[in-house]
Amino acid sequence: MIDPAFPDLGADLTLADTQAIDDCWNRIGIHGDKSCSLLAKHIHCRNCSVYCAAATRLLDRYALQQDDHHLVGAVEGDGDIVTRSLLMFRLGEEWLGIATRCLVEVAPLQPIHSLPHQRSRALLGVANVRGALVACLSLVELLGLDSSISPPSGGRIMPRMLIIAALDGPVVVPVDEVDGIHAIDERILKTAAVSGTQASARFTQGVLPFKGRSLRWLDEEQLLSAVTRSLT
Repeated sequence: MIDPAFPDLGADLTLADTQAIDDCWNRIGIHGDKSCSLLAKHIHCRNCSVYCAAATRLLDRYALQQDDHHLVGAVEGDGDIVTRSLLMFRLGEEWLGIATRCLVEVAPLQPIHSLPHQRSRALLGVANVRGALVACLSLVELLGLDSSISPPSGGRIMPRMLIIAALDGPVVVPVDEVDGIHAIDERILKTAAVSGTQASARFTQGVLPFKGRSLRWLDEEQLLSAVTRSLT
């Protein structure tokens, strides 16, 4: 079940879904009173077959929920200047931006637990976010980026996890760095969309100047559709 302290993650779960998954790890397991008799054997709940089965059911829910969900985003206005909010983040050496309307939260990096019989190359496994099992995907794989490039090093650089409101429920994607949310003039976005090289980069609407470098402005609808396909 979803932790009531994190209601956003449970927004797409039906009552039947939550009743079907027994979150014993939150009651008698490592996040509960630790009274489970299997803890002595498995040390941690993530090593238990019950935890693994719950993660599998989570992924099954993504596969079965194919309702026609629509993202609704508001464009902020300030007088005659219309802006759109984008979250800027980095993967390796590349900076990317995605509309904040599909973002649930920026969270600290959590351990990712791999699953047997992975369904796709992009599926890294699951992450435990405040007691809720959430599917974790690789944007590097989805976007076709070069995974061999090492990210810049520095004491102030802190990897993060983006919790994204995908079409059939939230997913987590690890990123190397988050710069923040920026309001971009719609006129700049229109110019970027015209001059951007959409055909040569996956799920890209255009290319923007950002801190002396180029930033890929992601097409969130295409990206979220790819996320859904990777989970089914």
